[in-house]
Amino acid sequence: MLVATVLALCAAVLHASWNLLVKQSEDRHLALWGQFTIAGVACGIGLIIWSAIDGPPDVAWQWAVVSGAMHVPYIVLLSRAYNRGDFSMSYPIVRGAGALAGALGGILILNDSPSAVSMIGVILVISGVLILARAGSWHVISAALAVSATIGIYTVVDAHGARESQPIGYSMALLVCAAFFTTAWTLGTKRGLMIASLKRNARTMSGAALASTIAYTLVLIAVRRAPVGYVAALRESSVVIAAFAGWKMLDEGDHRRRIASAIIVFVGLVVLVAGG
Repeated sequence: MLVATVLALCAAVLHASWNLLVKQSEDRHLALWGQFTIAGVACGIGLIIWSAIDGPPDVAWQWAVVSGAMHVPYIVLLSRAYNRGDFSMSYPIVRGAGALAGALGGILILNDSPSAVSMIGVILVISGVLILARAGSWHVISAALAVSATIGIYTVVDAHGARESQPIGYSMALLVCAAFFTTAWTLGTKRGLMIASLKRNARTMSGAALASTIAYTLVLIAVRRAPVGYVAALRESSVVIAAFAGWKMLDEGDHRRRIASAIIVFVGLVVLVAGG
């Protein structure tokens, strides 16, 4: 259990870290595109090698394609949220409301049955998000909530895909599809800036891609050593890490309210997962 705890907490730090790198980028859309492109190319090569050695993995490609396409509005809206608002406000709202959207999608589409404990978690998350929202403009809050909606949609899609596939193979296929669709979109909107940005920010983009990939891998390893709910709950500590990072590293204000709100969101997510 100790090993799983360390792995889950490391995954939380890495998730907050790659989002922080995106927030600090000069063009956040291009930063996200570069990250997904590098990860997608690496996973594409990995799938080719996998297929050559052991045959193609069992992947529900229809769901991977849908989820990959959903990453277009995800990067557009996430970059907009980080353009409009502070990291210590946007990230906790995105993560908290995104988890709620995923849970709601599970209830409405996958016929999941939430327990009374889970509903307490929902109330706590909503409370934390509302406390954050009181101190921010609707211009900022709406952008973060829009990202949450896309997270909720692709979470449900990925749940379908993972249940019908070899999980690691599915996640690799998903990243390949995400790279394809985000590149196609970015070619239409920022064609003249893509190569220059990739050359100038290759290290940062590669670091973000590596951090996100390692974070997910650590979670996969952790859930082999501990209950999924335990690992998922610990991973959500990233919202508290983000609140501290915004205060200490980006010099963002109103830190007491934001850290307190992030802690409430984290506790709510823990209760939500534990009651699942």
